[in-house]
Amino acid sequence: MTTSTNDKDALRDLLDNNKRWAAETEAREPGFFSRLLKQQTPQYLWIGCADSRVPANELVDLLPGELFVHRNVANVVVHSDLNALSVMQFAVDHLKVRHIIVVGHSNCGGVRAALYDQRVGLVENWIRHVQDVRRMHQDWLDTVAEPRRVDALCELNVLEQARNACHTTVVQDAWEREQEVVVHGWVYGLHNGLLEDLSITVGCPADVEPAYRRALANVKARYATAG
Repeated sequence: MTTSTNDKDALRDLLDNNKRWAAETEAREPGFFSRLLKQQTPQYLWIGCADSRVPANELVDLLPGELFVHRNVANVVVHSDLNALSVMQFAVDHLKVRHIIVVGHSNCGGVRAALYDQRVGLVENWIRHVQDVRRMHQDWLDTVAEPRRVDALCELNVLEQARNACHTTVVQDAWEREQEVVVHGWVYGLHNGLLEDLSITVGCPADVEPAYRRALANVKARYATAG
């Protein structure tokens, strides 16, 4: 298979964009890249969805080096995922991040597929973790108005994955040695560009379940109020 001229032009556009961005960044902040080369000291680990509409650094207006990022379909944190766990361990043990933020987003395609049992190929095996969340909360989800059900499950999924992050050996070990690590759960609105704190904020083992229960109650109350 040969590469078409259009494909080459598209990639050339990306390389040209990169050159322009690098030049503008260096002009705006002389020495930026030489400083970046010497250190990486982010305070935050962002665990988000791989969706291209959710660019982590841009949403919180942070520069390269200020946010450590891991992304996968539907922002899932599971104890068998050595990729995510390795990122978490590097962030916590070596970079000494202080905050782990699990971030979902509205109208998530992976969550939608999990909610409606859509056949989407190999990724079905991955989003079974989200289907587990759906089954856990099925009775309540059935009471949510159908047009809002995907977003409701998006928020439930954030809460469950944030709780999973709290139970990882990485976070548990950090808390055991009294290292400051706080786990949060946020959701991003594709319709308005805003991040919302779902109020699950956990900084020690004793807070995991109380924080989860409060956040879950808040989600349910908000959807009930909204009808």
